[in-house]
Amino acid sequence: MAAARKTKKSSIPTPRSRCGISGTLDMVGDPWSLLIIRDMLFQNKHRYQEFLASAEGISTNILADRLKKLVERGFAEKICVDKARGRFEYHPTIKARALAPMLVEMIRWSNRFMDDTIEPPAAFLEKIRSRFAA
Repeated sequence: MAAARKTKKSSIPTPRSRCGISGTLDMVGDPWSLLIIRDMLFQNKHRYQEFLASAEGISTNILADRLKKLVERGFAEKICVDKARGRFEYHPTIKARALAPMLVEMIRWSNRFMDDTIEPPAAFLEKIRSRFAA
């Protein structure tokens, strides 16, 4: 009897439809992934402990899972910075950087329609727009 072959399940989801909004949500639609991308892009965070210290309070197991998925899906690059201690940094790829304008628009939308959101200074938003302009 032949042994069954185990295959690694891909974390890249099969799109539900050909709609661009649906496909984007399939790839990064959970709040934690977008917040990690936000931290990499806008707050220059790259290390596990830095992401863990974010105000939203992500749990360690969710953070580890989302970082793994972001790497597998091509939104982050995992770089070994200290092999002896097993320390890594996560850096945004061009795929993640391309989300910056959408994230800025989410900020602008929330400032317009949601109470109690913090409106970043206009200079910050302009810096982000120019830094990540296509």
